[in-house]
Amino acid sequence: MSPDQERKKKFARIILGYPFALVLVSLLVNFLLFGVDAIVIALPTPPIIMALILSAVLLLINHTWLMTSTELTRLKYNMHATPEEWAASKNSLSDVSQEGVRELQRRHNAHGNATENIVHFVSLAFLISIVSPVTIAAQVWIVGFAVGRVGHTFSYLTGKDGARGIFMSVSLVSLYGMASYLVVSMFL
Repeated sequence: MSPDQERKKKFARIILGYPFALVLVSLLVNFLLFGVDAIVIALPTPPIIMALILSAVLLLINHTWLMTSTELTRLKYNMHATPEEWAASKNSLSDVSQEGVRELQRRHNAHGNATENIVHFVSLAFLISIVSPVTIAAQVWIVGFAVGRVGHTFSYLTGKDGARGIFMSVSLVSLYGMASYLVVSMFL
């Protein structure tokens, strides 16, 4: 096997094991630090509502940052969002530098990644907020997700791959933390 194939095989194992490691971490945190209570459906408590509000504001800031950065990148590299804008301009796609295309793609990737993670966050945050969870567990997982997303956006847009991976892990362990809390609470 060539060194490149060995490297790919090693990284494939890491990629496949990564979600399982995050689930394990989230389960350990739920059991050892927070505790898990049985499900009791109720309106969210004020501290959990505050965590949801803080998270919503952070995620809105994150979205605004991505949106603004995308538009500024289009402006800088003379790119447009719609066929109508291209037709009305003096530019064509062939006039755009490869750097401009890559920078716009970076922003689109960051935006898409945020969107696909927020979909899961919304359903899990809603559910964890109404099952009468241990308050600190709900707060850490809900706010942790939003902090992770803001850090991921910063790292992605500035090309800091190591930090991007760390913040992605914070976001994912928060999602897995909520999911594992909910699953465990069903059996208590």
